[in-house]
Amino acid sequence: MVNGGTDGLRERKKRRTREALIDAAHTLFCEKGFEATTIDEIAEAVEVSPRTFFRYFTSKEDVALSLADEQITAVLEAFAGQPAGLPVLTAMRAAAVGVVRAYEAEARFGSLQRLISVSPALAAARVERGAARLDEVARLVGARMGVDPAADPRPHLVASVLLCAVQPAVVAWRAAGREAPESELTGQAFDLLAAGLDYPAASG
Repeated sequence: MVNGGTDGLRERKKRRTREALIDAAHTLFCEKGFEATTIDEIAEAVEVSPRTFFRYFTSKEDVALSLADEQITAVLEAFAGQPAGLPVLTAMRAAAVGVVRAYEAEARFGSLQRLISVSPALAAARVERGAARLDEVARLVGARMGVDPAADPRPHLVASVLLCAVQPAVVAWRAAGREAPESELTGQAFDLLAAGLDYPAASG
């Protein structure tokens, strides 16, 4: 029991340190900008060494996008839990909108969206990290469709669109001046995808 209590205390301390590093990083990113903030400054704000920082994160991008990684995981879990009869995009829309709506109340979520909107490097890193989970998403999509992603190309196509198109589209809409909540814009992106992309050419 004593060892179990010690292990539990150690894990709680690690979680608190990790969360403190994320909070400090986002505060500094918002104050100074992502590119101008150093890992040494993040570590100093939490009164830990840079070596301790690297026990939790591999880079500035890693700490900045930790919330985005968590969000993708939550969306995939929600997608897997949708009713079996729902089509792929319908199920993914419900999962994504629900998760984003829940995250909208978090201050860090808003700061992350602002950081991504002004940092091309961070926006690119987010897409890259999402793409790294392509096979994972394709397996979930294939399971819902009842097909094997190794034999049917559709699950990987759908996964690519979901991971690499929806969020960049929302970021671009924001840059163009659209002020709707993130969850609403996410839902609109899925609705446009479901309607099809073979738009007619302008006449004349």
